[in-house]
Parts: sequence; structure tokens; C-alpha cells
Amino acid sequence: MKKSEKVEKIISILEDLYPETPTPLTHNDSFTLLVAVLLSAQTTDARVNIVTPALFAMAPTPQEMAKKSESQIHEKIKTLGLAKTKARNVKRLSEILVAETNGKVPASFEALERLPGVGHKTASVVMAQAFGVPAFPVDTHIHRLAWRWGLSEGSNVTKTERDLKRLTPREKWNALHLQIIFFGREHCPSRGHDPQACPICRWGGVKKRLQMEEKHGRGGPFRR
Repeated sequence: MKKSEKVEKIISILEDLYPETPTPLTHNDSFTLLVAVLLSAQTTDARVNIVTPALFAMAPTPQEMAKKSESQIHEKIKTLGLAKTKARNVKRLSEILVAETNGKVPASFEALERLPGVGHKTASVVMAQAFGVPAFPVDTHIHRLAWRWGLSEGSNVTKTERDLKRLTPREKWNALHLQIIFFGREHCPSRGHDPQACPICRWGGVKKRLQMEEKHGRGGPFRR
């Protein structure tokens, strides 16, 4: 099977399974989405959704968040990984938004990536989910599955993002990002994976790659 044919079949399967792609992180607007995505680094979305209601009740806007101390923010998110650093970044980015954009989240990759704690992946999520701009955020789950399915050699997330953008239609990027995440959680986990039960792996010619994952341990050889 040609790679282009494989991609078409994967997209068809994902669209059948996930015709709707709700944002996994609870938010009210572009600012609360930005903060939620920042908080999700090295933390599950489920855990973030537990702590953000109290955080956003305390400070729902950049103006209100900028008025809070780091310790006040930290108190609301202390159960998350890297909580102190995240509290500092949330306060500082809120101050920057108030000072530079009157509290508005910029719809620009460059402007977002200049904010404290906001890397390319976080900026891509915000651009895609808040502003509808085509982007293909690649987290560790998408990185893993792109390698497992033979869509990328997975030397790094930048290469994986470039490969996925090249192989898939631009207008599908935003949905595919979420569909692959949902699929990985439900059908194609890193551990305890049954290829014959997986709607993609059972036909996708992934046997050798799964053997490589087993040989190299959890995460496989693509984790670099």
C-alpha cells in the first residue's frame, strides 16, 4: 500500500470514529484556553480540567490574573507538575497581555511563542482551537503514533509535524490533531496495545515497528 493510500484510509477511519472533535481542555475563551494548554505540559488533560475551574473563577481574564500573586495562582494549581514554574509563567504572560495587547490573546504564532511558557506546540493548539487557523500541534502521543503508523521516522517532533503536514490536507489538520489524540487513548496506547484489536494497526503493516518498540522499551526508538 502506498503511503498516500495509507493516509487516506487512516483519515477515513478517524473521521468515522470521531466526526466531532471537542477540545479536551475546559475553557471559556482564548485566554483560558491558552492558560489551560500551558498548564497541560507533563500533566494529563483530565488533571488540568480538575484545577482550572477554581483558577478561572478566581481570575477569568488577563487583567484579573495579572493582579494575583504567584503564590495565589500556585495554590490553585499546586497538584500539577511543575506548578511553581507554571504559576510564574501564567502571571507573567497575563501581565504582558495586559501591557501589550489590552488583554487580548494575539492570533499570531510569533506573538504567542514570545509569551513565557508558550512553545510552538502550545501556540499551535491555541491558533487551531481558538482562532481556527490550520495547525498540526504534535504532542508525545501524536509523535508516537506517527512513527508507529509509518508516517514519520520520528527523529523529533518538528520533523513529525512537517511530515504530517506534508501528507495530510491542510483543511483537516485541526481535526486530525484531536482525532489522533482520541484514537491513541482509546485504541492505540503505548502499553498493553493489541494490534489485532486496533482499527489502524491491524492492517497498517506496523509489525516491525511494534517489535522495535518492544526492543527499545516504552516509547520505542522514536523518543528522542
